[in-house]
Amino acid sequence: MNSSSGRVLVRQIVSSLRAATTLQNQQSKRYVQQQSNAVSEAHDKCSCYTPSEGYIRTSPFDPVAIPDLTLDRYVWENVNKWQNKIAATCIVTGRQYTYAQLRDRSAALALRLQEKFKLKPRDVLAICLPNIPEYPIAFLGSVEAGLTITTVNPMYTAEEIGRQLNNSNAQMVIGTVAGYQLLKDACKAANRRIPICCIKTHKNDSIPEGAVDFSEIIDPKHCDFSQLKPTGITIDDMVVLPYSSGTTGMPKGVMLSHKNITVNCEMTYTGSPYPPLLEDTTETVQEVCPGILPFFHIYGLSLIMLAKLKMGCKLVTMPRFNPDDLISTLYEQKASILYLVPPIILFLINSPKVQKKHMEHLKVVMSGAAPIGALDAERLVTKYPNVAFVQGYGMTETSPVIMMGHRGMTKYASVGFVTPNTEAKIASLDGENRIGLGPNAVGEVCVRGPQVMKGYLNNEEATKDIFLDGGWIRTGDVGYYDEEGYFFITDRMKELIKVKGFQVPPAELEELLRDHPKILDAAVLGVPHEKHGEVPRAFVVLRPNMQATEKEIQEFVEEKVAVYKKLDGGVKFLDDIPKSVAGKILRRELKEKYC
Repeated sequence: MNSSSGRVLVRQIVSSLRAATTLQNQQSKRYVQQQSNAVSEAHDKCSCYTPSEGYIRTSPFDPVAIPDLTLDRYVWENVNKWQNKIAATCIVTGRQYTYAQLRDRSAALALRLQEKFKLKPRDVLAICLPNIPEYPIAFLGSVEAGLTITTVNPMYTAEEIGRQLNNSNAQMVIGTVAGYQLLKDACKAANRRIPICCIKTHKNDSIPEGAVDFSEIIDPKHCDFSQLKPTGITIDDMVVLPYSSGTTGMPKGVMLSHKNITVNCEMTYTGSPYPPLLEDTTETVQEVCPGILPFFHIYGLSLIMLAKLKMGCKLVTMPRFNPDDLISTLYEQKASILYLVPPIILFLINSPKVQKKHMEHLKVVMSGAAPIGALDAERLVTKYPNVAFVQGYGMTETSPVIMMGHRGMTKYASVGFVTPNTEAKIASLDGENRIGLGPNAVGEVCVRGPQVMKGYLNNEEATKDIFLDGGWIRTGDVGYYDEEGYFFITDRMKELIKVKGFQVPPAELEELLRDHPKILDAAVLGVPHEKHGEVPRAFVVLRPNMQATEKEIQEFVEEKVAVYKKLDGGVKFLDDIPKSVAGKILRRELKEKYC
């Protein structure tokens, strides 16, 4: 080739590349504009006003179809696509099951529950387990047998477990070998003679005398699965009976149907018109989700265990929260998504043990169960810039998710938009006018949708109290939404501090306190005051090797807030803030001890 023809060829190549680049840029701009238009169009459709109900917000996410499947069939619908992939593994012992093994053992359990234990459709079975790989087998096998499952906190006392067994009328309970004596004492306290089934979680475990060996009744050998009896269960039947936390009284049984759970799982998968949080499972792709939050809590049960098994993800179960196990899960198991509560997020932010290399496979962190402020969220994304942070919001009574964020959002204090197929409104705090208020008006968050519970078990009064006319359910949470439809949860109604007629949200002061360079964690309560009615009192945990005075903390807050929000109730220094397993501050415990 001569130099002249070479130069011509180079010019042609450059020209072609420029043309291709221009076309690619135009296509990219068109795609971005199309996405922007789709988002704007979705937002425009999300607000409506009627004289009878006021302002109502709906979702910009695409609506979802309500699955016409019972919960077990829903989870196993696509199991053949990933039957050889790991479904669940224990970070402590290494026990693990493939999807095929999980499916077979669940079916074997369903058969034995019907044949050996003569349990009938709609009977209640209690599961009292930490997060272990056998939890899905116990749960889904029981569902396949047509049973209702009541999930029990294994940290409860025998008396607390006994009350739940009686209230739910449980006919059988599944626990661990280590927890057998506790369950035996609970049955005795409840005066219930029911089978106790035990799971061996360590090699040296032996089944206690009188207990049922779980490994035997999930063994698929010699099972004739054709003998599984039809249950007659429909999607409107109750499938899960978790108990509310009881912060405002005795725990109440929350009746959730198959439809409640399956449609809520569908709601959490949606992304359009926004990018999805997770990738679909393929031959080469499998998301890894640590099971840190307890499966007995609806957040861990529905959003982590059931929704992720439905997607073919790998669950890494953690029997109890341990910082070293979390780091191992992040790094060695290559965790790609984390569902957390604020205390664990604060650990990721503050602990020198957690380094960027541990988070290199992580794509998304979702926070829920309790509010986390924008300052804490910004610290997280600053430390780990490749991780998307979103908040979600819900309650046990809504299966649980009713609001969630999306990839790319930077309003970190927001819990996002209303989920698909769901409506929300902000009702006045005066308790009289329940008409929906407009943007930026603060009030009680009320919602309605197909994920809302059937009611409280054997408690018509509590059911009547939480529901409003028109199918709306009161959340008991204070919040608002902005002009774009992003919702913000500011506090619990019953936890607002009323100072001289002004309402002070504790969460606002707690976030401010955690921004102090010497403070690791904080809680704020209202304490009685002769002139003002109530005033805020702070309880703080200092960072290691730090010292501070009450006056120093009070002056730090005083510079940043209105006069009625000052810490006139004082500052108490503690070693730790008492919190529930879901990360909620146990204010009642603080009040009983220090107020």
